[in-house]
Amino acid sequence: MGNKVVRYGGQGILYVLFAAFVGYFSTSPAYRHLEPDQGLLRLSFRHPGQFVTDCRTRSPEELAKLSPQLRAQMDCPRERSPVHVRVELNGKPLYDEVFPPAGLRRDGAAAGYHRLAIPAGEHRLRVQVNDDARIKGFNHEGERQLAVVPGQVVLIDFIPDQGGVVIR
Repeated sequence: MGNKVVRYGGQGILYVLFAAFVGYFSTSPAYRHLEPDQGLLRLSFRHPGQFVTDCRTRSPEELAKLSPQLRAQMDCPRERSPVHVRVELNGKPLYDEVFPPAGLRRDGAAAGYHRLAIPAGEHRLRVQVNDDARIKGFNHEGERQLAVVPGQVVLIDFIPDQGGVVIR
């Protein structure tokens, strides 16, 4: 009987200590998502870049060498271009990254996600995107004047059907 009391009493003490440990670390130290005078700039997109090269027409000699089920007139590569993104805040570079296409054959969509804390206040945001490796520079651009309040999240997305670079 005395052995059971010691065992259950020890178990109870360990449960209380564990609960106190979890309770303390669930509230302390306090997590700060952002500093009180900051907003958040969030880049998030999923986009298949353009094809790396154009399709070409196969010659009659090339078609004759292929087996009958593979005799497609056009030869089109599957590889996609990486997506290059540059973000400028008030004319100064803030973020510059190249996102490779997904997949073993590099034929999937490039996916990008990045978070940047920015100071609250008036800012000029410029985002440039290149989704075609055959073009030098950037082929899509978005620019917007922002009044960022503390805690505000500004989203940058790339949606070709909605004009390319979307800033909201």
